[in-house]
Amino acid sequence: MKKLFIIPALVLAIGITSCGNNAEKKEEGASTETTTTTETEATPTTTETVPGIEDVTLSNQWTVEGNDQMQFNTTLIRVKAGEPVELTMKNVGSMPVESMGHNLVVLKPGVDVATFGGEATAAADNEYIPKSALSSIVAHTKLLGPGQEDKITFTLEKGVYPYLCSFPGHFGIMQGKIVAE
Repeated sequence: MKKLFIIPALVLAIGITSCGNNAEKKEEGASTETTTTTETEATPTTTETVPGIEDVTLSNQWTVEGNDQMQFNTTLIRVKAGEPVELTMKNVGSMPVESMGHNLVVLKPGVDVATFGGEATAAADNEYIPKSALSSIVAHTKLLGPGQEDKITFTLEKGVYPYLCSFPGHFGIMQGKIVAE
């Protein structure tokens, strides 16, 4: 019986000791963290480097396809900033919209994709476009079933814009970036 009380007490003591050591380490490394933060703040977010973008054709008309394997056929799009972008989303799969619907949602730079995807999961009544996150969205297509397509037109300022499919479980895989330059 005494052993049952000793084990939790030992675990608690180790936990408290560990927390104290982390605080000391944070104080020692504070000046390094400040320097790193300052350097990051000085770098504009619009100059984010996207690997492979130099190999992508610059065009303001794009077609993106979504399939039954939860994949977009295009994950990098390069457009000219300040001019209308015409984007067509096609669902080339054969599974029903209830189990494998696709859409394409263009988000503003800096929006947390995981948070947005979590909110979208609860928005079935609005085709998985969360009303609480409308200010985070640049543009979006309708939720598409097999063989359907939808076209959206929007204009972007210079920057990197994430896009995704907001159908539940898809946003983790079905993602891409639009680079407006």
